[in-house]
Amino acid sequence: MDEKWNVFVEGDVVFMHRSWTGRGVYEASFVPVAGGGRRIASAVVEADGERYRSMGDEYDRLMMELIISAIVLGEPAADLRAGLVELTARASGKIDLPSGVVEHSALGLRSGS
Repeated sequence: MDEKWNVFVEGDVVFMHRSWTGRGVYEASFVPVAGGGRRIASAVVEADGERYRSMGDEYDRLMMELIISAIVLGEPAADLRAGLVELTARASGKIDLPSGVVEHSALGLRSGS
């Protein structure tokens, strides 16, 4: 349960479910881009407040990208992590949150270091 996310792909869609509930939170649909690779074309976030309490669109965008980048692809994703720390600090009203707060919270993201 270290990662706290189950991520799987069906066709061009990546599904991100919480590992301990099995509930889907995010879905990202990918399309090919010129020159190779893929990009997210559309994304869906669980809207039922009983199943997932969103902290807003910017948070969900960062979290979805961070799950894909850090957990799935194993990239350091320092900019995404920093953005999530900043959003979390703003939401809490505190400006001095250490970066570990995000990495060791219910988000379930491990440090890239």
